[in-house]
Amino acid sequence: MLAVCVVLPAGTAGCGPSDTRERDGSSPSPVGRLLDQRDAEGRPYREVDGREAPEVGVEVVPDTDGGWDVRLRVRNFRFSPDGTGRRAVAGRGLAHLEVNGRRVARLRTPEYHLPGSLVPRGTHQVTARLYADDGSVWAVDGRPVESTADVTVSEQPPSPDPSAEPLTPPAAGGGGARDRGSAAITGTEGSPDGAEQA
Repeated sequence: MLAVCVVLPAGTAGCGPSDTRERDGSSPSPVGRLLDQRDAEGRPYREVDGREAPEVGVEVVPDTDGGWDVRLRVRNFRFSPDGTGRRAVAGRGLAHLEVNGRRVARLRTPEYHLPGSLVPRGTHQVTARLYADDGSVWAVDGRPVESTADVTVSEQPPSPDPSAEPLTPPAAGGGGARDRGSAAITGTEGSPDGAEQA
């Protein structure tokens, strides 16, 4: 393989197969390509091939203290530990957890406790979206890799009865809702069927 060296007008030289730069001035990543599309915070989407793309599913289960346990199921994805460099690596990164479109947590593990105060009476959308370590949003076909569960909370708090069946979203493509009288969770998008937990 031939290396190409280019002398730039400022007197600097760049050597390598190409000397292109990404928008933030960093060296290009071999992982996917940045799109013009951006999330609500202005982070660009990073398009990857669907066959190797990360996937995420989200489950929201009431706990005994009036809060909610959120569990992410991922496939082709590993959570990066704190202190990881800001570079996109295939299938690595973190998840942003949102309630009704507002970010409530950045997750580096697949589990999170959601306080009941963030999910009061009514219907709420709990969304998990996957990000690369450089801050870009993992995307397939121009759409972010994410999963959303609709959680409906009635007047009574979730039952502390440990024998009660946990509320889980239906399998991908499924519809309907499960309701114990105190809460219901309906449909998800992008949920990997039988995905492994990282």
